[in-house]
Amino acid sequence: MTADAGRKDAALPDRAASDRPAYEDNRSFLVGLARAFAGALIFSLPMLMTMEMWWIGFTMTPWRLVLLLVLLIPLLIGLSVVSGFKANASLRDDAADAFVAIAVAVVMSAVILVIFKVLSADMPSREVIGKIALQSFPAAIGAMLARDQLGEKSSESLQRQTSMSYAQELFLMAVGALFLGLNVAPTEEMVLLSYMMDPWREVALLLLSLVLMHAFVYAVEFPGGSKPTGDVGFWSLFLRFTVVGYVIVLAICLYLLWTFGRTDGTGPAEIISATVVLGFPCAIGAAAARLIL
Repeated sequence: MTADAGRKDAALPDRAASDRPAYEDNRSFLVGLARAFAGALIFSLPMLMTMEMWWIGFTMTPWRLVLLLVLLIPLLIGLSVVSGFKANASLRDDAADAFVAIAVAVVMSAVILVIFKVLSADMPSREVIGKIALQSFPAAIGAMLARDQLGEKSSESLQRQTSMSYAQELFLMAVGALFLGLNVAPTEEMVLLSYMMDPWREVALLLLSLVLMHAFVYAVEFPGGSKPTGDVGFWSLFLRFTVVGYVIVLAICLYLLWTFGRTDGTGPAEIISATVVLGFPCAIGAAAARLIL
């Protein structure tokens, strides 16, 4: 095949795409947008209806909220690369998808909070912005995941899921931990449970988290889970994925507790206890990330 022929063949998909009627592109855009709104609502609905999230959105230290939103951008870009709206050709496209997800999340959060009368016209702007911004964090993640979860599974999407690198697997586990952790981290029950539990119960919960985390994906072999291949044994998978994943889970738990003010005025023992308690649902979310995300 000559170079000219190769260029002609490469141009065929572009011509086919340009020949597609405009109404099909518009419909595809609208369907994708509707799925993004649906994903944002499904992912964030428990938090939209959680009283602690309303309070924290108002009382949260502004720079902690800003830091949370700044971290949201690379998180969404990473999700776009791993499991986003579509397989993009460049990082610029992934960044554009991230900001689209944020815009969808802001609009959806504002509409739902107004309907619930959590927001009203007589509230100060700081309270309105804080509540919407905090709710937009989980909603944006849901919007980014919407097409992959609510749309049809394309061969391209399946190919990306089955050819993830080790770093991408760990990243997806971190997102899975956030998926469940965000639902319970703002609540008073996390602190209450940590005060109620004895140290040996906390150790037992830590071990149970590790056991379930490993069993969920590697031992039980749910569809989509990783399985031992070749000479890779149990302990290699346990150390590389379960233990490393649990360390990531605990780091995320500690950050969420700090962000929501649950570590303020508490000692190291209480912080560790609360982190282990929150680590239980986060570990399940991390283990089931390939299944739920």
